[in-house]
Amino acid sequence: MANTVMHGIHGRRRAGTGDSFWQFRPYLPGDAAGRVDWRQSAKADRLFVRETEWEAAQTVVLWRDLTPSMDWCSARGLETKRHRAELLLLALASLLLRGGERVRLLPGPARAFMGRAALPALAQALARPAAPAWPEGDMTLARHARLVLFGDFLQPLPEVQAALASFAARPVRGQMVQVLDPAEESLPYNGRVAFEGLEGEAPVVIPRVETVRGLYAERLAAHRAALAGYSRSAGWGFLTHRTDQPPQLALLALWQALSPA
Repeated sequence: MANTVMHGIHGRRRAGTGDSFWQFRPYLPGDAAGRVDWRQSAKADRLFVRETEWEAAQTVVLWRDLTPSMDWCSARGLETKRHRAELLLLALASLLLRGGERVRLLPGPARAFMGRAALPALAQALARPAAPAWPEGDMTLARHARLVLFGDFLQPLPEVQAALASFAARPVRGQMVQVLDPAEESLPYNGRVAFEGLEGEAPVVIPRVETVRGLYAERLAAHRAALAGYSRSAGWGFLTHRTDQPPQLALLALWQALSPA
């Protein structure tokens, strides 16, 4: 998956140490002679210095939902939502590490992984048991880090809104990736069906599921629109993905969303 997506260094849109051209500026006393661009200077009556764009690794923090609802799939041959979320997370981490970025997992130690050789260690850390809680207001996040959240985000909207608001005190930009099973979008069942929750919810029996399919679609669309609205208000991005879709599509969209404009 990672090999299908182009990657590169994130420019910082300012002068500094790097390989990409940024701008010409007039020569100032104290500038080294080796920094003078003689070709540009020959076009005018004064000396110009060639500046490069400052390129530096950013820290991208990755989190996936570990609640029981993520361990569900509607049919044989489909991945669980958790498996697909972790696949996307690991593929994104591979891209980031190859691009020279620092990658950190939440929950997990505050240290970040760096370099291509760190991918196996990151995968091992991903396999360790962890609490399913939201990473609300984690004060160990580096300033100006990027945070990517993978989950179904089907919990009550106030919980999601509170979690996003908890990052408002820190300049952390983020991206939400909603991973759903296709049956959660289409409600393809007919007749009398008993729905049982995976997280302690009381069972719900619907005599004729087909009669509520339209209302269900409206409620899901409203829930998703609210999630997207919360993301925009926080300055975040919001993507959706279904487990019956090629994972490369979601990875490419996510990579483009994280790339500088």
